[in-house]
Amino acid sequence: MELKIASWNINSVRLRAQTIVKFLKQWQPDVLTLQETKCPEGQFPSSVFAEAGYPYFAERGQSGHHGVGIISRIPFTDRYSKQFCGKDDARHVSIKLDIPEKVTVHSFYVPAGGDVADVNENEKFKHKMEFLDQLEKWQTEKHIKTTGSSILTGDLNIAPHENDVWSHKQLLKVVSHTPIELEKLEAVRRAGNWLDVLRDFADDDEKLYSWWSYRSKDWQKSNRGRRLDHIWLDESLKGKCISTDIAKQVRGWEKPSDHVPILATLKL
Repeated sequence: MELKIASWNINSVRLRAQTIVKFLKQWQPDVLTLQETKCPEGQFPSSVFAEAGYPYFAERGQSGHHGVGIISRIPFTDRYSKQFCGKDDARHVSIKLDIPEKVTVHSFYVPAGGDVADVNENEKFKHKMEFLDQLEKWQTEKHIKTTGSSILTGDLNIAPHENDVWSHKQLLKVVSHTPIELEKLEAVRRAGNWLDVLRDFADDDEKLYSWWSYRSKDWQKSNRGRRLDHIWLDESLKGKCISTDIAKQVRGWEKPSDHVPILATLKL
């Protein structure tokens, strides 16, 4: 079977529910993971997605900010949510698809980290560093691993490759592309032996972006993007991805998120 996984920081699932439906109809993913849903639990617009053919959902939400979710047209089991850094701030949810391969899909929303890349001056950046450390430890202890295969998706708020940002040199001191963030994200990736599948499918010199700032008057013309969103495959799925996509045109839709959906299709 083919399995198409998509991930999208939607920046309010209730505000953009119909935008999500439009995306689902055009790209037809089997599973869509969401971040920054900004939706208290119990208010997730699941009926809207069920009408579009995606009747299965998992959410981990809170009022006002953060929040993650997963919607699927494939039944799933084993919903789970992990909390990090002693904070109940809704940054992870996972499910296990009810298919023979028993694929677990994670949706993560890593803290953005604020504007100053200094743990002594910026509590938000300190939180980000601690979150990544705990995520690495969780994998090292193999708590993230389950029977079957695993896919890690989400807004990891780090652009790891020099061509995942519009200017490697100019962004080395900007949060999301600083050396310490790249080091810690790589430690997370190595701990789980994950394959960063979007970068794996691209040439090293190819620019890949999934986010463009709202501050830009003409995001398309300036094209100062960053690849903050990721799909990672565990070792058992390496070699099974047949295509990837970044739905850049969605950034030009009415009332867009500043992120766009990313996709990977697997042949299981």
